[in-house]
Amino acid sequence: MKSLKLFAFFALVLFASFVRAADPAPAAGDPVARGKYIVSTAGCHDCHTPWKMTPEGPRPDMSLALSGHPEKFDMGPVPQMQGGWIASIAATNTAYAGPWGVSFTANLTPDRETGIGKWTARTFIDTIRTGRHLGRGREVLPPMPIMVYRNFTDEDLTAIFTYLQTMPPVKNKVPEPRPPATAAVAAGS
Repeated sequence: MKSLKLFAFFALVLFASFVRAADPAPAAGDPVARGKYIVSTAGCHDCHTPWKMTPEGPRPDMSLALSGHPEKFDMGPVPQMQGGWIASIAATNTAYAGPWGVSFTANLTPDRETGIGKWTARTFIDTIRTGRHLGRGREVLPPMPIMVYRNFTDEDLTAIFTYLQTMPPVKNKVPEPRPPATAAVAAGS
């Protein structure tokens, strides 16, 4: 009898998870809702929202939602990868070191000085399509899944941008990327 109750409990949990997963995405007619849905399901908070330690373990700090790598969080020197390691990740989950150097996640809030507040939807789309900052600048670095996000339609990217513009602006000047340690040493020679 006890195992039947346990089975029924797990079956109910499994059923509930499928019911929740079946919720439809917001219609394209509401770009803010559509953008919020895409941002929430495409993992944007995983990297662009600084993480903090909680009693349940590390979690995104939603008071700094999508504000990128905290400007006052010093990362120190570029770590050297050893053994089979290819990358290191900051405790905030907003800075990544690897063969490309160190990348810091961007501030996606509409702050006009430190975020994307001066950008247009076209600039945002061009950045994703070209994999270059502002659609023409430096390369967008790992771990940004630019090759995946290029598959969004212009309508999806416009919805994402429209949603991002509704967020509270967070003044946070993200550091510039750092070159790989070997490139920095070679440049200084």
